[in-house]
Amino acid sequence: MTSSELRIAILGVSGRMGGALLKAIDEVPGAKLVGATASPGSQWIGKDASASHSGAVRNVTTSRDAAFAVREATVAIDFTLPNVTANNLDAAIAAGCAVVLGTTGHDDAQRQRVVDASSRIPIVYAPNTSLGVNLLLKLVELAAATLGDDYDLEIFEAHHRNKKDAPSGTALALGRAAATGRKVVLKDVAEFDRHAHSQARQKGAIGFSVFRGGDVVGDHTVSFAGIGERIELTHKASDRMAFARGAMQAAQWLVGRPAGLYSMSDVLGLNTRT
Repeated sequence: MTSSELRIAILGVSGRMGGALLKAIDEVPGAKLVGATASPGSQWIGKDASASHSGAVRNVTTSRDAAFAVREATVAIDFTLPNVTANNLDAAIAAGCAVVLGTTGHDDAQRQRVVDASSRIPIVYAPNTSLGVNLLLKLVELAAATLGDDYDLEIFEAHHRNKKDAPSGTALALGRAAATGRKVVLKDVAEFDRHAHSQARQKGAIGFSVFRGGDVVGDHTVSFAGIGERIELTHKASDRMAFARGAMQAAQWLVGRPAGLYSMSDVLGLNTRT
């Protein structure tokens, strides 16, 4: 891949991740921002893509139209909302543009839309793009397979007060990793709400606990509680640049890939996919 091939569109440039992605693009020699979107009612529509973050002028106008934003892009990086994912994917398909999809909170129908789109374009679908979290996923799967359901498994996650989906996409991914290790299906064993429960914890349950408050970037802890010991695997994010750099690594990796649905494990070489 030559640097001239890495032309990036940021879908959701005015958000927290948008600002981090602008900085991450500058860290990749030759990478170039060619398009950007914000929500239709945003005050930043029609303004320079950097305006919402008080950055250097990019000479890229923020649009409400994903099709306009991705028309010259090699890769679109999408950290928006679930209800616009389908429209963003349609725009990328029409432009022949690869997608790094970091949006979380999709329902089953929206996830299926991602799967369908991946038959047309290459997509990295990642609830969390940080290197550390994706290593944690592998460690959780290994621990769950080794310890089995004699150890109670609880996933705790904390995010800032404005995060809308709960549990987080990363917490759910950790749950799926644990379920894979135990050879069960997460939806069959997940326990999201203990309010008014009048029975003891069920063996094999994978529990979720959620905290929302302040400006927490993202904390995740997976606890395996046995008799006489507890094992905890934790990742704490203190800066969104960890996610932005991972997204840019995924964008670079996607260039020239065939259509398909990929994960950060593929990007980082943690899978055996050929």
